[in-house]
Amino acid sequence: MDSTEILKFISAALANTVSLSKIGIPTVIALYKSNYVMALLSSCFGAILGTVVFTYVFAGLLKWWERVKEGMFTSKHPKKIFTKFNRRVIRVKNRFGLIGIAMLTPILLSIPIGAFLAERFYKHKGKVILYLSLASIFWCFTLYFSYLYFYDSFKSWLN
Repeated sequence: MDSTEILKFISAALANTVSLSKIGIPTVIALYKSNYVMALLSSCFGAILGTVVFTYVFAGLLKWWERVKEGMFTSKHPKKIFTKFNRRVIRVKNRFGLIGIAMLTPILLSIPIGAFLAERFYKHKGKVILYLSLASIFWCFTLYFSYLYFYDSFKSWLN
């Protein structure tokens, strides 16, 4: 493997650490036009890396925030504000649980937002990372192969 291939792999993996549907898969397809194995490896590696990193980062931030809140609000509790987004998140959490959050993360949310929500509601890091990683791998395969299928269809359609 030469240095350009290594840089391609790192670029594709880093693009997938944040979002599969909006940034990651289009970047992988642009970099690896016909190398399917490397495209899927870099996509899955980046998604899993993003899941692990953001889960631990948000776990640390949430612990820090709890300590800050204890010091700020010792005498009275702040009033909780429920927005439309908060209600939707709670509805998804109550209805579908960690599996629902994990399945929505790569495609609709983004890996950092999904890792934050999963870590916020479910404190077991191993379970959070496992579910988010499996959902990311599922969406990597689904998005990549659906793109390849539709790309061939559109290419033949346009000619």
